[in-house]
Amino acid sequence: MLENLTDKLGSALRNLRGTGKLTEENMTEALKEVRQALLSADVHFKVARQFVTEVKEQCVGQEVLKSVTPGQQVVKIIHDELVKLLGEGTTELEDKRPLRIMMVGLHGSGKTTSSGKLARYLAKKRDYRPALVACDVYRPAAIDQLEMLAKNESCTFYGDREEKDVVKIGKRGLDAAKEADANLVIFDTAGRLQVDEHLIEEIKRLKKAVQPDEILLVADAALGQEAVNVAKHFHEAVDCTGIILTKLDGDARGGAALSMKSISNVPIKFMGTGEKPDEFDIFHPDRMASRILGMGDVVSLVEKAQDTIDEKEAERMAEKMRKADFNLEDFLQQMQQVKKMGSLNSIMGMMPGMSGVEIGDAEEKKMARTEAIIRSMTPQERQTPRLLRGSRVKRIADGSGVQVRDVNALLKQFGQMQKMMKMMRGGKKGRKMMKAMQAQMGEGGGGMPGMPGM
Repeated sequence: MLENLTDKLGSALRNLRGTGKLTEENMTEALKEVRQALLSADVHFKVARQFVTEVKEQCVGQEVLKSVTPGQQVVKIIHDELVKLLGEGTTELEDKRPLRIMMVGLHGSGKTTSSGKLARYLAKKRDYRPALVACDVYRPAAIDQLEMLAKNESCTFYGDREEKDVVKIGKRGLDAAKEADANLVIFDTAGRLQVDEHLIEEIKRLKKAVQPDEILLVADAALGQEAVNVAKHFHEAVDCTGIILTKLDGDARGGAALSMKSISNVPIKFMGTGEKPDEFDIFHPDRMASRILGMGDVVSLVEKAQDTIDEKEAERMAEKMRKADFNLEDFLQQMQQVKKMGSLNSIMGMMPGMSGVEIGDAEEKKMARTEAIIRSMTPQERQTPRLLRGSRVKRIADGSGVQVRDVNALLKQFGQMQKMMKMMRGGKKGRKMMKAMQAQMGEGGGGMPGMPGM
């Protein structure tokens, strides 16, 4: 998300390089570009104006420290202001059991999907026993969808396809959750416009009946400036305690994230970053500010790795690499571990200095093709690649839907990689030979073409 904003902010700040002191004159043009970047990202105009004013007040007249450049100093100031804008302090939910959460928002904002994701997240991270209650009596198949999500996440589910009174459904859902010994109850309500008085009145009555501890507004990041008005109106109606920002993976502008907290004064607590059940996480203002400025998000990357990569398996793999005993079976397992962490683009976005690097469809397809080739081999062939000759290679090519030359290219690159591992064991001389070999293999910088992750 916010790729355009990251690029434009980076361009504006590059103009300050080489300046000895931050003055009003050299800041005016840079901050003009910053303001334009914010507006083009759909940040609310009042928020953009206030943000630039705050940054300018802090920048002008400051002596540039000897250890940093003016650009770096401004980046620090802008980072701190972005954190304020996105919401300082904790974004955690209230820590109590049982916990009752009511989901509200517009049509199509992702409430039902987010209900399932939130149940999964809290069950996994905080050991809750969730129950999902279907309070959407208007959208066809809404109850079926929530029931399926509850089944997939092994949650208690309550829904009534005959009843049209959401207050009765809510109360019965609470009783069903209590009987099932659930200590987290999530009420999925119907989508409604913030100006629809009848439906707004309905969620007010539901709130009074079930007494939720948290009321989370589910908002689509692609709404832009309209998201600000939505947040403001829903908050005035039911006193929202937090926001779940969805579809952050599909919106390059995403200025709603920079506007909603500032204008509605409701903190963003969670974010949905994809369609998969696990592509959902706590919203950390400081980490998001770092990503917007192209500084990466190493903490989130490490946390994601810890959640998805088996520590013992990683140690075993590292030992095999040290001993130069790494085969195609190991490589396949490594690819599977990387895939669990998400798309290559999402991983790159968390790495400092790599936010602007796009992994195209061609690279993703190359990774899938490499996996298909290895999967078409027998376990013995994966463990002993030297067996792959003639008819075996032809069989693998046919089985994976590629050409024989593609299989041979993969085997050649894997053979080179094995040589590199052996050279690493050969001390200083071996490492020099390895660097020379990398330069020959890599396309412009020592990579492993066709072997993503290596």
